[in-house]
Amino acid sequence: MSGRVAQLQVLLEGVPLPAAKQELIQHARRERAGPAELALLEALPDRAYESIDEVGETLQPVQPITPVPQPKPPRPESGLPPSGDAYTDPSPEPGRVREGGPAG
Repeated sequence: MSGRVAQLQVLLEGVPLPAAKQELIQHARRERAGPAELALLEALPDRAYESIDEVGETLQPVQPITPVPQPKPPRPESGLPPSGDAYTDPSPEPGRVREGGPAG
């Protein structure tokens, strides 16, 4: 079947893209496509195709299907951040030792 798909792609050279399935069939008929090529085009899903390679890939997939990994669920929090609440408490004076801060 790969030979037929390749012949069909050659036959479709020059078709204005993107093209719907019926436009591809009309172009193939103008190019005197045989019954085998027309049958392949009739088997296509009814939608627009952006490239001739897309037509070939739809008829005979050659690209590997890459599974999309599922994201892992988040882990539970491990507790308070370092320095407890002082981690998120803004100090009006940068560099000043806070009361109740860690002993230095």
